[in-house]
Amino acid sequence: MNKIYQIVCVGIFFVILLSSFKKQDQFNGTYFPFSVAIDSIKKDSIKNDSIAIDSIKIESNILYKLYKKNAHASYYADKFNGRKTANGEIFDNKKNTAAHKTLPFGTLIRVTNEANGKSILVTINDRGPFTKGREIDLSKKAFREIARHHGYGSMKVTIEVVEEIITDDE
Repeated sequence: MNKIYQIVCVGIFFVILLSSFKKQDQFNGTYFPFSVAIDSIKKDSIKNDSIAIDSIKIESNILYKLYKKNAHASYYADKFNGRKTANGEIFDNKKNTAAHKTLPFGTLIRVTNEANGKSILVTINDRGPFTKGREIDLSKKAFREIARHHGYGSMKVTIEVVEEIITDDE
């Protein structure tokens, strides 16, 4: 009986030891879930940059970290509306969201169309795209906000991760 007790104790020790190791993310920046980013912007912190988030105009200074240039972006087909995304949310093509293969869920990113310079902030809530050569899938709304023409199905973009939203409190 004493030997079984020792084996169980050693097993529990190793489980606790192994569970204390943190999984390393591929990207080492700071991530802001969409709701936290919106809540952290103070109304009286109007600076130089102007951004649009789901048709809400917010004035603020935002620090970005370049993730990738010359990335190919496409958008979700309407058939995905109402389906679950990889993080469990229900997909809505009318929200500013995106799918990426490796960026963590909740990461707020700026996607800029390299052809016209238009940008949009989106939140990663799904995995994909699964088409060779594509880096990111945007919701239809986000894609159309920055597309040169609504007939295009893909575009070259620059992807930047939001590092920090500067408010007057900092």
